[in-house]
Amino acid sequence: MQTNSLSFRLIFTSAVVAVVLLASAAFLLANLFQAAVERNFDARLRSILDGLLAHVELGTDGAPGMEGQIVDPRFTLPLSGWYWQVSPPKDKALGELASESLLEKRLVPNDTDLKNRDAGGVASFYINDSEGKQLRAIEQKFKLFGGDDEFSFLVAGNFDELKEEIFAFRRALYGVLALLGLGLLASILLQVRVALKPMKRMQQSLSAIRGGKAERLEGEFPSELQPVADELNLLIHANTEVIDRARTQVGNLAHALKTPLSVLTNEAQGNKTEFAGKVSEQTQIMRDQVSLYLDRARRAARAQTLGSVTDVEPVLTALGRTIMRINQDRGVKIDVIVSNGLKFRGESQDLEEMAGNLIDNAAKWSAKAVKVSATPIIDQLDGTQNWLLITVDDDGPGLPADKRSDAVKRGKRLDESKPGSGLGLSIVTETAGMYSGNVVLGDADLGGLRVQLRLPAVA
Repeated sequence: MQTNSLSFRLIFTSAVVAVVLLASAAFLLANLFQAAVERNFDARLRSILDGLLAHVELGTDGAPGMEGQIVDPRFTLPLSGWYWQVSPPKDKALGELASESLLEKRLVPNDTDLKNRDAGGVASFYINDSEGKQLRAIEQKFKLFGGDDEFSFLVAGNFDELKEEIFAFRRALYGVLALLGLGLLASILLQVRVALKPMKRMQQSLSAIRGGKAERLEGEFPSELQPVADELNLLIHANTEVIDRARTQVGNLAHALKTPLSVLTNEAQGNKTEFAGKVSEQTQIMRDQVSLYLDRARRAARAQTLGSVTDVEPVLTALGRTIMRINQDRGVKIDVIVSNGLKFRGESQDLEEMAGNLIDNAAKWSAKAVKVSATPIIDQLDGTQNWLLITVDDDGPGLPADKRSDAVKRGKRLDESKPGSGLGLSIVTETAGMYSGNVVLGDADLGGLRVQLRLPAVA
């Protein structure tokens, strides 16, 4: 999956949002659970504090005394983590009470712990005992019956006992949310795959049109894509109409110029003057130029046509058979080898014109043998494009490297002893360029010239 694709963007953004939401939910739920545990723990401490108040009374000397005992045995075990103590005001030298579990130790909360109190005057805070245990404590001030002094009543419980419960909840919570995250990721992948499937189908339909397997986008598309499909069909139809009109205009122009040029030529040939000769010469040049640009226009129009596909094997086989028959008096043998299923993405007459020129040239220059092959290739510069390579080898004299660039120039004939106009290779090069292809000259294994023609192919 490419990073600039719609699938990656949808999956990445959805995954980021899901992770942020799940992490926020995990943090919120964990803190809510801990707050609930603390409230429940504080309620237990409050009930113990109420029981403590019921057992403490003032003595005759103004010091607090304990009437009876708190039933919970944890307050009698030394340093158990469960403690209570009753402390007089700091400015009064009165005795204090403490649970047996404290031994001679005392809990000393700081001023910050006692500063924040609820509406009932109860301060809740954390404090550590002499053993390092974390305690959850509540403290409240009361005036005992018969006295004016406020005594500090403090009850503390071992909060470490509840930490494991909190940690177990968090582990379960994180595990469940992790599984939920994986499920969300899987659903996102499925959703993106299903949602973008019509776009994949549209891309395949366009490839089929470009490959000549279809003429328009078929089938129903989602409401968001249907207008795009309709516009593409209209564009394809408009392209076809433009090509047809261009072909018609080219034909009309050819017919319109043919008659005036023929009249000028006939009139000039009937007159032997120098002026008539010049008119005849220029008329012929005009004919050649008109033919040149009309052929170029026709080839360009065909090259831009969508959906044109040509089987390579029957075209090359027929050309090889025809040209070998033409040169049978010289004993030239033409072997044609084509990969199975190879298709040219273009018009058949363009392939016939290009391959025919190459094979005909090879047969003219060869001694006895011409080898023609066509194979699929992958362009190293564009691995996504399919190409075919037509190679024509002959056993003739070949062509020096310094003259190969001249061979593809229009009208350039390197040997006047051979028949021809010198337009063959230039036409092949020009037509191949219209299909984004090219022509390369080299040395053949047979000893003569090798011409390689690269053209677009259908996958």
